[in-house]
Amino acid sequence: MKKISVFLIILAIVLSDAMCAVVAYNYCDLLWGGKYAGYSAPASTAYIYAIPFIIGIIICLVLALLSHKKGHRA
Repeated sequence: MKKISVFLIILAIVLSDAMCAVVAYNYCDLLWGGKYAGYSAPASTAYIYAIPFIIGIIICLVLALLSHKKGHRA
């Protein structure tokens, strides 16, 4: 069970890195578009893309915690 919990923690870290990249790219795109292309949405709208990543990170961490506890019972 320890291997599964370590894998889930690593997956949560990778998801957080991917979340930062996706949100930063979309924030910059919306910021540029607002200034030069006439986009009507504010740049802070890019933070909506973080919601699925945050849900995935929380699920990974909860599963890692549960699998780690389950491995110590036996």
